[in-house]
Amino acid sequence: MKTVFQESVKIDQPMKKTTLLLFLLFSVLVFSQKKTTYTIGTLLDNQTAELTPLVQKLQTEIQAVVGEDATINFPKERILVNDYSVEKARQNYNQLLNDDTDIILAFGSLNNQIINALATYEKPVILFGAVNKDMSTLDFSKTTSGIHNFTYLVESRSYLEDLKKFKTLTGFKELGIVIEKPLLDLLPWEATFDKELQELEATYKLIPFENTADIIGNLEGIDAVYLAGGFFLSQEENRQLAEAFIARKLPSFTSNGVDDVEAGIMATNQSDETLGQFFRRIALTVESYINGTPLAELPVYIDYAPRLTINYNTADLVNVPIKYSLISETDFVGENKNAISEKQYGLLTVIDDALKENLGLRSTGKDVELAVQDVKSAKSNYLPSITASGTGTYVDPNLAEISNGQNPEFSTSGNITLNQTLFSESANAGIAIQKNLQKAQQENFNAAELDVIFNASNAFFNTLILKANTRIQVQNLQLTKRNLQIAEQNFEAGQSGKSDVLRFRSQMAQNTQGMVEAINQMQQGFIALNQVLNNPVDLEIDVEDVDLGSGVFEKYNYDELTNLLDDPTLRDPFIDFLIEEAYANAPELQSLKYNIAATERNIKLNGPGRFLPTLSLQGQYNETFSRSGAGSTAPQGFALVDNNYNVGLSLSIPIVNRNQNNINKKTALIQKEQLEINTLDTELAIAVNVRNGVLNLVNQVSNIELSKISEETAKESLELTQTSYSNGAVNIVQLLDAQNNYLNAQLSRVNATYNFLISSLQLERFLGYYFLLNSDEDNDAFRQRFFEFLNTRN
Repeated sequence: MKTVFQESVKIDQPMKKTTLLLFLLFSVLVFSQKKTTYTIGTLLDNQTAELTPLVQKLQTEIQAVVGEDATINFPKERILVNDYSVEKARQNYNQLLNDDTDIILAFGSLNNQIINALATYEKPVILFGAVNKDMSTLDFSKTTSGIHNFTYLVESRSYLEDLKKFKTLTGFKELGIVIEKPLLDLLPWEATFDKELQELEATYKLIPFENTADIIGNLEGIDAVYLAGGFFLSQEENRQLAEAFIARKLPSFTSNGVDDVEAGIMATNQSDETLGQFFRRIALTVESYINGTPLAELPVYIDYAPRLTINYNTADLVNVPIKYSLISETDFVGENKNAISEKQYGLLTVIDDALKENLGLRSTGKDVELAVQDVKSAKSNYLPSITASGTGTYVDPNLAEISNGQNPEFSTSGNITLNQTLFSESANAGIAIQKNLQKAQQENFNAAELDVIFNASNAFFNTLILKANTRIQVQNLQLTKRNLQIAEQNFEAGQSGKSDVLRFRSQMAQNTQGMVEAINQMQQGFIALNQVLNNPVDLEIDVEDVDLGSGVFEKYNYDELTNLLDDPTLRDPFIDFLIEEAYANAPELQSLKYNIAATERNIKLNGPGRFLPTLSLQGQYNETFSRSGAGSTAPQGFALVDNNYNVGLSLSIPIVNRNQNNINKKTALIQKEQLEINTLDTELAIAVNVRNGVLNLVNQVSNIELSKISEETAKESLELTQTSYSNGAVNIVQLLDAQNNYLNAQLSRVNATYNFLISSLQLERFLGYYFLLNSDEDNDAFRQRFFEFLNTRN
């Protein structure tokens, strides 16, 4: 029995160890699956519609960072607002102390005053976003709070640094500083700004407010505005303030984020990533505490990288020029338009103004008027010529004495003479020739009109291209700045060398120069457009963007044209039809036709027409007004006639005119041959231009579709390469290539539509017919002629 018992013990011992091990493992698993729950309360000075999503974003960030370490609850009833009441702030804090709140998050200047004054903290308190470091009473030499259950986050932002940047931009002398009225007595505003503005050699006045009307009504005596407060202002309120500042030409600067600048405030020195960085630090602080790190030992300082952001529309409106020296370190927001433009141009407005005001066209119009005068001058050869004259005569008395009263010593007389051409082949030819020349000049004017329409449209679209290029170059510079940040982060993390940072800094300098050149080229585009429109060259103008599917191009049947050009069986007939239409419409051919007609009339004049007689009528009436002196009386039996008239017909036939008629005829024949050669050359040029125009249009149609694909692909490739580079998976060359590919793809994509429209209008110029300027009925008739043309070919 003993042996058996001992054997059983030997068997049961390892089983007991296994059972114990399984029990311990099960206990660990059960314990590990049980997470601690934390209830977090939040103290706020104020709450607006804009703040609510930010609070929710902060809560989401904390829950995401803590992850599986604990369960985080944010009860709505634990979000307490003091509305700038000291008593309410104390009540809110005590309320969270007395309920089951585990961690207290406190935000705002008033909460800072209440909580920072406490000697001890019964519950964990995280104070953040309290005050600007320029006027904080906290000890910035400390890296941690060193206080049980308490930590705070100190921002690196500074009023003084903001004001220095603002001074560089504007050179202000009298600054208005906007702060919330309830905070006026809580913080040492005057002590802070007295020192800072003295350093900047400027004066200031505080503008306390409870609403935007308090700010708008207190802007006298200042030349710039600084929003030291205003975090809780809504975007609509910021827009109202921006409009008020702009109306008074007051530059504005905010201590808050980029959202205010997007609403119209001129500038800020806060990075667009500041808020996300701030929320991440709060979340990491909560996570560290939950994982066992005392709040007293957590870092308190947040080092932001300041970034100047300017709304360039606002800067334009308040006359603040952007210095090129600041471009490399500045981000820009705003709409892609000239905010101070005195006139906004669409395509039809450009065409209309060019037809009215273009100096070259107006000069050509005077040629038409001169040609009309030449016709009138030619016709005037058949108008009567009437001449009146008077004469006073003195005759030798001895001669007068024997003249029987016909030539008295003293006499006065007058006459009226009429000359009227009744028939003249030369006059008839002159009238016919001048009429044809006048019609030819009108066709030259029509051609000049077509040229002005295209030149104005071309200047309009080129300006749009330059404007789009400027926007893309600005975006590319922003992208380079972002890539530089990634390179700097990789360098700090040891994932890449300093050469990457230096390469991106070099790239940023190149992109900055590219942006400056793009801006200047855009200004040159505006100057060229002003010249076409006969505007002052320094007139501030802007151009409206166009889209194939909207506005004046809504009825521009792009798809129908695309189908015609895409089908090879229709393309050649379409080109032949367009050439015929161009021949019919071309004012250049019409002008040549009228010049040929004028030359043919000249040939006829100097041929058989030279033998046609010229018939004219002459008449004269004479009157003697007075006779005196010797011989002034008639002898006995004679009578003196004081008035008389005569009428006559004149018929003349040229026989020999120094061979001038033959010379003139030969000259006219040579001129006709020259005009006929010019006609053939013009027809050939029209055919070539139309055919090339269609091929260019085919290229542009293809470019529109392919550039969309290219841009989408390049963008996706850039995003993937950028992510890979930040993870150290690709090198800098690959990222730069991806960025340059995206830049070129963007330029091609944006310019594709404009180039298509330029090519379309150029083809229409060759046709002598602009679809945009004709009625729907005329355009439908044009299409119908094409279908009839197709039927006749079949």
